[in-house]
Order: sequence, then C-alpha cells, then structure tokens
Amino acid sequence: MTLNDKIISFYDDTTPPCNATALRKATRRISQIYDEALQACGLKTTQRTILRHVDQLQSPTMTLLAEVLVLDKTALSHNIKPLIRDGYLALSPGEKDKRLKRVTLTASGRAKLEESHLIWAELQKRFENALTAEQHQALLSLLALVASDEFGTKIRP
Repeated sequence: MTLNDKIISFYDDTTPPCNATALRKATRRISQIYDEALQACGLKTTQRTILRHVDQLQSPTMTLLAEVLVLDKTALSHNIKPLIRDGYLALSPGEKDKRLKRVTLTASGRAKLEESHLIWAELQKRFENALTAEQHQALLSLLALVASDEFGTKIRP
C-alpha cells in the first residue's frame, strides 16, 4: 500500500480529503527535511525564516513581522525567544513610540544566517529538481494564493 493509498483510505466517497490536513502533512514533511539539513548549523527552518525576514525587513516591529509571517504576536514572541537568548536577534523600543518593539538582527544572527545559506540553497535546488519547472511554479503560485489575506477572507465563515 502506498502512502497515497493510506491517505485515501481514511476517506470514503461521501467525505472528501481535508484540505487543512493535506496542507499540514505536506508542510510537516518539508519542515522535517529542511530541519534535518539545517541541524548542521544549529537552526530550525522556522528560526531561519524569522532571521531572513528580520534581515529583509530591516528591523521590523513585532506587529509587522507577525503579519508578514502570518503568525499571531504570541506565537512570534514564543518563536523568537530562543533566537534572542542565543544572541541572533535583539528587541528594542521604537524610536517614536516606545511601546512598539523592533526586532533587529545582530552580528551573530547575520553570521548564522549566512552560515545556513549554503545548506538552504542546496535544499532549494533539490526541491525544485524534484518537480518539473511547471509544477514548481504552480506550487509556489498556489501557496502564495492560499497564504494571502484575500484567500482567508473568501473561506472564513
């Protein structure tokens, strides 16, 4: 019995496969693969993603970073604690509004991000090579759509 057969066997003709379950399974599989490879530099996929976004957004507020990562602020706060503890990120008050918290990539964080880049780039290449160019582009397009606020608005009750 193949994995696909196992997945289908959970459902019958009157119950379609659950979209959320299918997406979560796919996400967990990819996260496992990336986490395993990134172990060499001591990061998890989620941590590398946060470091990369903080770098790209150039010291965003917690609110902006949470929004871009599609996380609530509590989940973001939980996820950045180890990165702050390890010296890769720093929190500082906003310049105009001290209640706002800015997230900054430290020199150690930049070095860790650079260290992880070769591993990540190799995984990206392998991921892309596992699909045809058309499949890869279609996947990225669909994932961007599903992650969008517009899509969320369409399916929320």
